[in-house]
Amino acid sequence: MKTLKTLIKTIFILSALCLTLTGHTQELEALIQDALKNSPEIQAFELKHQAVKESINEANTIPNTQVAVGYFVSEPETRTGAQRFKISAMQMLPSFGEITARENYINTLSDAVYEDVVIAKRKLVVAVSQSYYNLYALKKKQTVLDDNITLLKTYETLALTAVEVGKASAVAVLRLQMRQNELQQVKQIMEQDYLAERTKFNKLLHRDKNKQVIVVDSLSVPLTDALFDSENLRVHPELLKYDRLYNSIEQSELLNKKERNPMLGFGLDYIAVDERPNMDFSDNGKDILMPMVSVSIPIFSSKYASKTKQNALKQQEVLLQKENRLNVLETLLDEAIKQTNAARISYNTQVNNLKQAKDAETILIKSYETGTIDFTDVLDIQELQLKFQISQIDAIKSYYLQRTVINYLTKQ
Repeated sequence: MKTLKTLIKTIFILSALCLTLTGHTQELEALIQDALKNSPEIQAFELKHQAVKESINEANTIPNTQVAVGYFVSEPETRTGAQRFKISAMQMLPSFGEITARENYINTLSDAVYEDVVIAKRKLVVAVSQSYYNLYALKKKQTVLDDNITLLKTYETLALTAVEVGKASAVAVLRLQMRQNELQQVKQIMEQDYLAERTKFNKLLHRDKNKQVIVVDSLSVPLTDALFDSENLRVHPELLKYDRLYNSIEQSELLNKKERNPMLGFGLDYIAVDERPNMDFSDNGKDILMPMVSVSIPIFSSKYASKTKQNALKQQEVLLQKENRLNVLETLLDEAIKQTNAARISYNTQVNNLKQAKDAETILIKSYETGTIDFTDVLDIQELQLKFQISQIDAIKSYYLQRTVINYLTKQ
């Protein structure tokens, strides 16, 4: 029967914990969506991406048509009459496939910039989440300080009563009061830290810095972690960006090869001719119309050869940068996992310490009833209890801060 009651109690506690975590997750998710929607940084990245995509229209063009007009100051005489002015038009055409190669190059650049958008969004999610957990920790610590100040006031009342009956020294009362003053000071400093963190959080959401932030009342470290796939790290946007850059260099080289091909041009010359006076023949004053074909040949092609070498070096550079970034990300992931485990160990330790501190406190209070209370021991236990409570909150904060890092690195 006792086992059944214990099981029911455990299920109830776990259910309450799941409801609390689900509620806090939904609340945080709503705040994250607001940040992603309103962030000027994200909007700037998206505009940059749109600008690169728009440049495809710029790439899908041919060279400008050349038009020239000339007037003969000294009119040259021909058999059919004097030439008065000349109009020329010339249109050069890019080599076959050059425009397509240029569009492909711009598309790969656009893909690389898009990864910047994805990375910026992920980093914003991390920043908002971590600021949220910092706010939770600061708020929770203030609550703990308030509880301890109240507890010290209770002890102070007991000490005053003990002094009146000659069972304690007035020094004990003064020590209790000084301890309260210290905690009040810590709380006031912490309130300033909370205001600074609240400003940071609100600015991440691009809203008024004084807007109140509602955080969850209580968090705890789960018994087990949510599963994640470490292989997802290899398709992280920070690494995919290097793949996009590598592709863009490949397309740049294809474009370079197209640009070193000859260009063909078509044109037309029109020359206005005056009639010769006092003469009558069939072509008198007949204007001249001359179609033209031109070819642009890159005889001096050293710049194209240099561009090929540059592209090869850039590809090697990108591969090395990707390899280095993968090493950094793997290190960050491993560190986050170890810090998460350390936070759970610390949390469980503080849970046990707090239980023992409560037991010690209960013993001291019972000692007061027999007239043997030692207020030095009371202060020692109170300080230990506060230390354990603060350490427990820090462990919770550390756990969730590291989980945001793990999510950043492994979430699809």
